[in-house]
Amino acid sequence: MGAHGMASCGEAAYRQERFTARVVVDARGRVVGWNGGAERLLGYSAAEAVGRSAAELLGPELLGDAGGWHGEIPIRHRDGRRLYLSASAYAAKGAVGYEWLLKAAHEPEWLSPDVEAQALSDWVFSGSPVALTVYDSNLRAVRQNAAMRRLSGVSDEDRRGQGLGAVLVSLDVTECETRMRRVLETGQPEVDFLVRGRTPADPDHERVFQTSATPVRDRDGGVLGVCTTVLDVTEQHRNRERLALLNEASTCIGSTLDVARTAQELVDLVVPRLTDFATVDLVEVLLSGGEPAPGPVTGPVVLRRVAHQSVLEGAPESVVRVGDVDVYPADSPPARCLATGRSQLHRGLDEDLRRWMAKDPARSVKARDYGLLSCLNVPVTARGTTLGVVYFSRWRREEPFEEEDLTLAEELVARAAVCLDNARRFTRERTAALALQRSLLSQRLPEQSAVRAASCYLPSEPRLGVGGDWFDVIPLSGARVALVVGDVVGHGIEAAAAMGRLRTAVRTLADVDLAPDELLTQLDDLVIQMSVDSDADGGVGGAAGESGATCLYAIYDPVSGTCSMACAGHPAPIVVHPDGTTTLLDLPAGPPLGVGGLPFEAIEVDLPEDSLLALYTDGLVESRTRGLDEGLDALGRALTTPVDSLEALCSEVVEALLPGGPDDDAALLLARPRPLSADKVVSWDVPADPAVVARVRAQAARQLEVWGLEEAGFVTELVVSELVTNAIRYGAAPIQLRLIHDRTLVCEVCDGSNTAPHLRRARVFDEGGRGLLLVAQLTARWGSRQHARGKIIWCEQSLSGAEASKTSEDRPR
Repeated sequence: MGAHGMASCGEAAYRQERFTARVVVDARGRVVGWNGGAERLLGYSAAEAVGRSAAELLGPELLGDAGGWHGEIPIRHRDGRRLYLSASAYAAKGAVGYEWLLKAAHEPEWLSPDVEAQALSDWVFSGSPVALTVYDSNLRAVRQNAAMRRLSGVSDEDRRGQGLGAVLVSLDVTECETRMRRVLETGQPEVDFLVRGRTPADPDHERVFQTSATPVRDRDGGVLGVCTTVLDVTEQHRNRERLALLNEASTCIGSTLDVARTAQELVDLVVPRLTDFATVDLVEVLLSGGEPAPGPVTGPVVLRRVAHQSVLEGAPESVVRVGDVDVYPADSPPARCLATGRSQLHRGLDEDLRRWMAKDPARSVKARDYGLLSCLNVPVTARGTTLGVVYFSRWRREEPFEEEDLTLAEELVARAAVCLDNARRFTRERTAALALQRSLLSQRLPEQSAVRAASCYLPSEPRLGVGGDWFDVIPLSGARVALVVGDVVGHGIEAAAAMGRLRTAVRTLADVDLAPDELLTQLDDLVIQMSVDSDADGGVGGAAGESGATCLYAIYDPVSGTCSMACAGHPAPIVVHPDGTTTLLDLPAGPPLGVGGLPFEAIEVDLPEDSLLALYTDGLVESRTRGLDEGLDALGRALTTPVDSLEALCSEVVEALLPGGPDDDAALLLARPRPLSADKVVSWDVPADPAVVARVRAQAARQLEVWGLEEAGFVTELVVSELVTNAIRYGAAPIQLRLIHDRTLVCEVCDGSNTAPHLRRARVFDEGGRGLLLVAQLTARWGSRQHARGKIIWCEQSLSGAEASKTSEDRPR
């Protein structure tokens, strides 16, 4: 028997099984069992049959003791017909009664395969909800069902003999026909592919169809044609697209805290998936980080174009360029959208748009040239504040915006509005922090002669906010200079405020003329106190102690040519020697500021003429893609670049190390030593004898003549006399007088006592107590500092412009 015969036998057996009735009758003659075959063969459902009398239901033939009986009996059908069925009776298992198996002796005409196939065919082509079309081997329609007729809007007569293009206007027709031909060639179905297009039944809207193409075979298995089934899944597909667009919006809009970038991300997302052209116009104050007025915006509106996007390159349909300002009259749709806080949907050039276009010829021309089909105006509102308006327009698509599109646009704009408001708030804070930082940082390095200095500061990328890096150059007594660089961990206004407090503290402590390690100890105590105060205030105040701060403090003495320095957790400086080699100084790192309880250690190094000292923060040498050691090597190489000035060298270093901008704040301070020549410094040892004061005063006067500073002679003699006399009277040996000819004339008297001097008010008849008062009145400034062998009392006299300039010109550059 062939495969076809086996299949036919199997089908016959299956049909016999489906129409074999099993009826169980108990001893009282009541039906207690009724299977699906009995329902199909006899017409009664199980609910109708079970419990009823078998004789009453089917006839008296099912009564009596029929165990083991076989034969043909008449049985009454539900519709009253009498059926002659082949019957077998068996004793029921586990119960008193009998089980009857009833089969049709001859298959009824209504059960024949041909009749059933015809009934199925009639249902497919008239009652099936699935749209279906049968095509011949030339892809010409042979027959379509009623569902396809309703879906396409094409009658059977017009459809017969036509291709797919007769019912579908779409670019997808070619691809769909390619799939159908592949079914004809391979005999394999193409299942569940999507086809977009318009049908004669709904020519104004694009539909999405889920389509399958299967082969139509003859009895021998040969492919005669193709049968396509179609389901309209437009709404389901659009819902999925909307959900996908909203999901993508949550990840791609607001990737930065930049207003313009956030607006551009919105328009890039919706074009071309939702619209052909989109713009974002925001109120002017938003871009500067200001606070827009709460509530809607009324009256004529001034908006700045922040972003736009188009399906055409360059957005030629736009009237306003990105970055430009446009004024919208109070009766224009965008202005009314902002005033009411409600979105607008316009189909074509309706009355509102025509009135606006009549007053705006440029927009009228664009609308006419590109054929505006539909547009939306959606207000950008966040936290009760109106920020601007987003405009969507369709001109290339043949389908106008619908209410569902407006709802989607509003949801997208609402998500973008929160991101824009966050960016605005960040911009405001960053602008305030930058202003605070600039006010605290040195805009111009102070004048001094000890070093030739240059600096640069680079704020971090905007998303991180302003950091707490700082640097400073502080003139000290004795022609010395302090070089400072530090870093407060963190970003934002609090970090900038903490930086300002630390910078002020360093300047105050520098005026006391503390050694580097002592200054950092005092600064450490201050940071700890700042942290305690911040905790007491609930974390307000920008304390550095909570997150940490680092600092490097160095003092260069042009007289000795040495530099003493100490570090609090900061990267060590680099020295470029006169021969071009570089050295990373072996400076004890010390703990960061705010740790407390640990000492700071100072070192002293020689800085010869033509050497270079580089102080920096970690943002210059470390990044996400480069480690500290690699950054230090790169900095060392960059510092040896031959340039004309230190300012140019700063630029070269920044370009070499941070070509794409810093990940974190970065500061760089370069200092080239300018040592004083030996003829600009003179000193004398002074015996502890009041009689030598006159001799010392005379020696100082002669030295001023050598330097050409005779004009300063009177004040200098008086100052020397007072300071030396005080040292002899109140100090201790050894006593030394030193004069330094720099930008100012410095007079220093050193003695072995640690007792600090102080001004006091002398009474009218007191013979003493006026010495320091005279010094303070006659000189530009004065003070004292401690050293290893005692203290130094110093004062400075300003020199005339010519004298100061000559001194500066004599110094090495």
